Amino acid sequence: MTPEMWITLAILVVAIVLFVTEWLRVDVVALVVVVALILTGVLTTREAIAGFSSTVVLLIASLFIVGGAVLNTGLASVIGRTILRIAGTGQVRLIAVVLIAVAIMSGFMSDTGVVAVMMPAIVSLAAAAGISPSRLLIPLAYGALLGGASTLIGTPPNIVVSDLLARTEGYSPFSFFDYTPLAVLLVIAGTIFMLTIGRRLLPDRKREIDEQAVATPGELFERYALPDSIYKLRVRKASELIGNTISDAALGHDYDIDIIEIIRPAPERTLAAIGGQRIVLQNRQNVPIHPRPDTVLERDDVLIVRGTGEAVGRAAANHNLMIQPRGANSETELINRQVGVAEVIIPPRSSLIDKTLGDVRFGSRYRLTVLDIVRPEGRTSAVRDTRLRNGDTLLVQGEWRDIVALRKMRRDFVLMDEEGIASQVYNTAKAPITGAILFGMMVIMVFGESIGLGATPAAMLAALLIILTGCLTMDEAYDAIDWKSLVLIAGMLPMSTALEKVGLVSLIADGFALTLGELGPAFVLGGLFLMTSAFTQVLSNTATAVLIAPIALATAINLGVAPQAFLMAVAVAASMAFATPVASPVNTLVMGAGNYRFSDYLKIGIPMIFVTFIVSVIALPILFPF
Repeated sequence: MTPEMWITLAILVVAIVLFVTEWLRVDVVALVVVVALILTGVLTTREAIAGFSSTVVLLIASLFIVGGAVLNTGLASVIGRTILRIAGTGQVRLIAVVLIAVAIMSGFMSDTGVVAVMMPAIVSLAAAAGISPSRLLIPLAYGALLGGASTLIGTPPNIVVSDLLARTEGYSPFSFFDYTPLAVLLVIAGTIFMLTIGRRLLPDRKREIDEQAVATPGELFERYALPDSIYKLRVRKASELIGNTISDAALGHDYDIDIIEIIRPAPERTLAAIGGQRIVLQNRQNVPIHPRPDTVLERDDVLIVRGTGEAVGRAAANHNLMIQPRGANSETELINRQVGVAEVIIPPRSSLIDKTLGDVRFGSRYRLTVLDIVRPEGRTSAVRDTRLRNGDTLLVQGEWRDIVALRKMRRDFVLMDEEGIASQVYNTAKAPITGAILFGMMVIMVFGESIGLGATPAAMLAALLIILTGCLTMDEAYDAIDWKSLVLIAGMLPMSTALEKVGLVSLIADGFALTLGELGPAFVLGGLFLMTSAFTQVLSNTATAVLIAPIALATAINLGVAPQAFLMAVAVAASMAFATPVASPVNTLVMGAGNYRFSDYLKIGIPMIFVTFIVSVIALPILFPF
């Protein structure tokens, strides 16, 4: 071991520790790796930042944009609803249809996006069929993971290993459907396992059905008894609140009152002045305003607030506000095409856990109001001062676009009824165009090599067409990109370069060749699969593939065998993140709605990994001979 090897190994170990403990965000860890490799002299600056110009990063960024259009135009929702219509209500058939259908969808769009779209519909379907959601949601997550391994664009590890193969002299990259035969076998084996052994291991927590059933905004309005806590306050002309911002008014701090909406009279317009007398036209259409901390209050504003009757009375008396009758349209003032209410669940690794709404500046940060917090033992009494816990359900109110934006913060929130909420902002007229662009991109990726057009140009062209045709605006395209994942990939690719440069890849590959290599290539393939699947339970699948794929390639070269089977094993194993709720975002997404425990994933996931291991070790040497 040379000093450079020890330095590189130390950086890698520190990075893995930080990934596992999450003391720092994963993208920050990746940047730390880049800087550390430069400062220690392991890599030159050019080598260390090469990941940010990698074709892998450009390809994945383009696919995020295409996938964002599939979700934002409602195309994924339409496909999902069509599939669920044939699922029926029988438990065995439901499990099989859900797993297979989601696996197919995940081959062509983000597995996380697919699960987020399908989960609310499946929870509602389970409730209607009298089945616990916990019987269906792990099959949903596992189907998405299996399906991601089925095509080149299904998951980043597939792109990583294909790019590595393309950069190796004498080899061509994997084609679009090279992954499909093995993935089909894995889906079949996974479905059989889930319908037999797995079905017996799935928890059945029927008591959670009613609590987890997805409700419409109108049902939430009644369920949380919002009519009883909603009041209207008109700002009189003598009120000292006129000219103050909502933040300065401090109604929340002083009275525990939340301003949910502001109804502002339309401004007067002077038509003419005849004989010294103004003729004024008053537009009777009031202007709804969703409050922000810096929104300035004006005379005659009607504040729709949430609070107790006693608190509202004190605020009205102290600030010269008039309490108005609530009227019959309270619901439509809080729930319409512009604003609404929704439930979000705090998942296990949320950064909001053990913090109050004030600590995280929830209102200004997310531009939403938390109307209530519900726990298994009941509602909390002091919403503003409650320390959030794993599993808390928050009732939030605000503009639909801000509610939908919570989808991008999957570590912190699980948005219930995501499909229904997102439908409020779907650009459904563009769904056929998005479908055509997606299909065209796949055709080019399949046949593009014959005309000299690879996967990256095809994806970039598709992303450009998505924007030019108005399926997404440029701002929406930027929002669709998971920048944290891109920085993670760009930052970890130099680590792969460093491992090769200092000789650690060759050292580990020699170890494989000297130990398992003596037993035959199939044993080496099995060892690579198990090592990759172990790493991917605690690291992201992309980081795992970036680190282990070069080892697989070097091992194949040392053994004098074709590397395709070894690299395919790494790509597939990196997606088999079944054993923990934090191994993959899809596992985390279903945890709250399914009321799963950590042990549920271990109990079902480890046998599932063993099933995929057996299938892969048998099938890969046949599909890709050594």
